[in-house]
Amino acid sequence: MASCSSCSSSSSCPSATGKGGDGKCNDPMAQQDKIIADRLGHIRHKIFVMSGKGGVGKSSVTVNTAAALARRGFKVGILDVDMHGPSVPNLLGLTSTVEMDPNGELMLPAAYNENLAVISMDSLLQDRDQAILWRGPKKTAAIRQFISDVKWGDLDFLLIDSPPGTGDEHMTVMQSIPDALCVVVTTPQEISLADVRKAINFLQYTNSNVLGVVENMSGLVCPHCHQEIDLFKKGGGEELAKRYALKFLGAIPLDPTTVVAADRGVPVVYLDAESPAKTAFLDLADAIASACDNSLEALASTHAGS
Repeated sequence: MASCSSCSSSSSCPSATGKGGDGKCNDPMAQQDKIIADRLGHIRHKIFVMSGKGGVGKSSVTVNTAAALARRGFKVGILDVDMHGPSVPNLLGLTSTVEMDPNGELMLPAAYNENLAVISMDSLLQDRDQAILWRGPKKTAAIRQFISDVKWGDLDFLLIDSPPGTGDEHMTVMQSIPDALCVVVTTPQEISLADVRKAINFLQYTNSNVLGVVENMSGLVCPHCHQEIDLFKKGGGEELAKRYALKFLGAIPLDPTTVVAADRGVPVVYLDAESPAKTAFLDLADAIASACDNSLEALASTHAGS
C-alpha cells in the first residue's frame, strides 16, 4: 500500500493514520491516484485530442498523428476514451483483444508496430457490435483503469482520443492527467466552429493547457487535376486560433486516399504513395512535437524563475 507521507491529501484524509495507526493508506481512490501518477511519470507528453463537435474527424486525426509520430521514431500510445463509439482499433486494423502481462496483473496495449500501441474499449469486447450502456461513474472508473492498470511503459507521446462534447470522459481525463496538452480539432464551417468555441470555453474554465488548433477537412485536393477545391470552406480553424490567441498547428485536407487507408486499417502516413493527407499529417506531427518541446521548456523556465 502507498505511504501517507507521499500523499498531498494526507492532512485531510480520514484514512491517513491507517487502521491500527500503521500509516498506510486505506483509501482505494488515493492508492489508484498514486499508481496513475507513477504510470504517467513514464510518459513524456500527454496529448488530449478533443472537439465540441461530432464528425470532425478526431479519431482520424488522433490515429494518423500518432502513426506519423511513430514513423518519426517516437514511442507512442493511443488511449481511446470514446466508450460508446470507439473507432481507433478499426482505423488501425487491430482485431486482437487485450492480453495480460505474464504476472496477470496489468493489461498490455494492443501493438500496431514496435512504436505504436493502443488501448480501447473496443479491444475488450468479444462482440464488437455490442453497445456499451454505461452512466458517468462507470465510464470514469474505466478511464482511470485504462491508465492505472495498463502497462504503457516508457512513451514519448500518449494521444488520448475523446468522444464529442464536454462530458464525463473529458472531465475524467483532465482530472486524472492534469498536465495533458489539449489539441482542439475543428472543420472550417461555422456549424463546427460554434461547438468548438464551447469546447475552448470548457478548457479555459478547467484551466487546461491548450497546445493548439487543427483544421480537418480543410479543402479538397482533386486526385485527377491536383487542384484544391474549398469544398467545406477553408481557414475557419486558423481564424479561431487567432481569435483565442492559440497556436494553429496545421490543416488536413480532404483526401480520398485517407478513406481508402482507413477502410484497409492502415494509417495514411504508412502508405507508400505520396498524398496531400500524408504530407499534412507528417507536418502536423512535427508541429505537435515541436510545440510540446516548447511547452516543456516554458514550464521549466517558469519553475526555475519561481
